[in-house]
Amino acid sequence: WNFNIDTNFYPLGSCTMKYNPKINETMARLPGFAQHHPMTPDADSQGSLQLLYELQECLKTISGMDHVSLQPAAGAQGEFAGMLMIKAFLSAQGNARKKVLLPDSAHGTNPASATLCGYKTVQIPSNAEGLIDVAKLEAAMDEDTAAIMLTNPNTLGMFEKDILKITDIVHKKGGLVYCDGANLNAVMGITKMGDMGIDVLHINLHKTFSTPHGGGGPGAGPVCIKDILEPYLPAPVVEKSGSKYRLNADRPQSVGRLKSFNGNFGMLLRAYAYIRTLGPEGIREVAQSAVLNANYIRAKLKDTFHLPYTGPSLHECVFNDKGQGITTMDFAKALIDHGFHPPTVYFPLIVKGALMIEPTETESKETLDNFVEAMQSIAKKGKEDAESFHSS
Repeated sequence: WNFNIDTNFYPLGSCTMKYNPKINETMARLPGFAQHHPMTPDADSQGSLQLLYELQECLKTISGMDHVSLQPAAGAQGEFAGMLMIKAFLSAQGNARKKVLLPDSAHGTNPASATLCGYKTVQIPSNAEGLIDVAKLEAAMDEDTAAIMLTNPNTLGMFEKDILKITDIVHKKGGLVYCDGANLNAVMGITKMGDMGIDVLHINLHKTFSTPHGGGGPGAGPVCIKDILEPYLPAPVVEKSGSKYRLNADRPQSVGRLKSFNGNFGMLLRAYAYIRTLGPEGIREVAQSAVLNANYIRAKLKDTFHLPYTGPSLHECVFNDKGQGITTMDFAKALIDHGFHPPTVYFPLIVKGALMIEPTETESKETLDNFVEAMQSIAKKGKEDAESFHSS
């Protein structure tokens, strides 16, 4: 059974398993791109360099940031690049600092990236609403703290409504704010991270901008920054002078090269095609539809499953197995029997027995209804005959 993203529903929370438009594949197979050698001189690479430059400009507009590096090959590498730049910036001021703050709902790659940069991570607990506890953040933020790494919307699918307070607290102590852009699909075209006091943002093109990742990759995690970090961007960067494009590797304060050649060019090309096909209004509609689909599932399942946090959901919703006759893992296995890929399970870690559902914008109401029916059917059987889930 060839289960794949083109023919089946992948409701993996925090993964954004949307349909990958085939026009992107057609563009990637154009001989001028597919056969272009990465060591071709700039003068003979103008088409490819123009594409990279224009993708940078698109991502700047969408994110509200000032500069972009397309080198990182994954979201985690984008995080690492961002933290390297933060450390370089603070080191240039004479104090790299020692700590990085993270909410307890953070993706696991966040503390890993901070640790790789030599920082000690300090966890900030969520409040009763599932959001960052601002009072506890303020108590933890000091002049030995380099940054906070957060996700907005967070991994519960909820918007951090106090984001302006959070960024202000960090900035007043001389720290910087890193935003994990994993959930950008919920807000792109509606609001901009750069307007919220974010200093660094990485974007998962393999999630938000439809480049294929059903088989685990390849990925692309461009990192977007504000002006203060520009000297430290990974080298080389794509620049435009007059009508010509070039790669500039003469950047003495750069954190260095993070990826061979110019990043995962095939993924960058596909993301560019996706953005150009949709345009500004289409980008906004993607976010609106993603939020609508997630809230439809939430509304349909809220009377069957427990919602640990009841605040507004954006692109995904998180239930758990509380009050069910079976476990989250039982639900995951039973969904496979019903022909569905399971949602993300047991994450975020602050939700015991979590079922994290992200339908994306590309699923039909019929698909959502079939999924809801399967979930309700499994829940009913779990309460009537739980043993059958362990004996089959």
